[in-house]
Amino acid sequence: MSSLLQIAGWWAKDYVYAVGRQLRSAASRVSSDEFLSGTGRPVVVIPGIFEDWRFMLPLIRSLHDAGHPVHVVTVLQRNRLAVPKAAALIADYLRDRDLTDTLIVAHSKGGLIGKYTMMALDPDRRLVRMVAVASPFSGSRYAGFMLLPSLRALSPRNAVTLQLSREQRVNERVTSIYGLFDPHIPEGSVLPGARNVQLDTGGHFRILAHELTISTVLAEAAASAPPAPASAARGGDAGRAH
Repeated sequence: MSSLLQIAGWWAKDYVYAVGRQLRSAASRVSSDEFLSGTGRPVVVIPGIFEDWRFMLPLIRSLHDAGHPVHVVTVLQRNRLAVPKAAALIADYLRDRDLTDTLIVAHSKGGLIGKYTMMALDPDRRLVRMVAVASPFSGSRYAGFMLLPSLRALSPRNAVTLQLSREQRVNERVTSIYGLFDPHIPEGSVLPGARNVQLDTGGHFRILAHELTISTVLAEAAASAPPAPASAARGGDAGRAH
């Protein structure tokens, strides 16, 4: 009974946080251009489905305050595009601005977009790592019950989700952060071969502002880039999906 009450409490706090952040995002007049300055590693932020980039403002501000230029792909809008189409927009943004040695910080569906970009659309290895918070790397069984196609696409049986789950080449460059309980992802967010960080609390949204989430993101942003594999250094096809 106590564990059920704890889960119910996490669930309630999670939706209070999500509603509050959505309202603040809608009311905010902050421009994404305000966060482009800085001499640290560039960061590209990818929010979750139905989330405006401002939903991740606490993380964005923390990164920018630490000296990192933070980039937002505003054409994603509220992130309802299919994962491959959204990933193509991310790849175009990286090329258009000639970003290199870049970190992705993603929430939920954003982690799928980030991984797809890393494994299929980044032959020049502009992306060095990704930190994904509460991402459904194996899909969510709840997605199959949703009416909207953009939500059903997150089903474990979806072809793109299956491809992402089976392909593990880039997993070693991913840090996956998740809670003890996620009301949206019963399968959890453990990613084989990645650095998996479990928080001592539950939730899908409010863990974005968790102290360990923020400190992990800042540490990854400041860390040295891992060496590129020999095949990538020779300009091979390591960046293409199989």
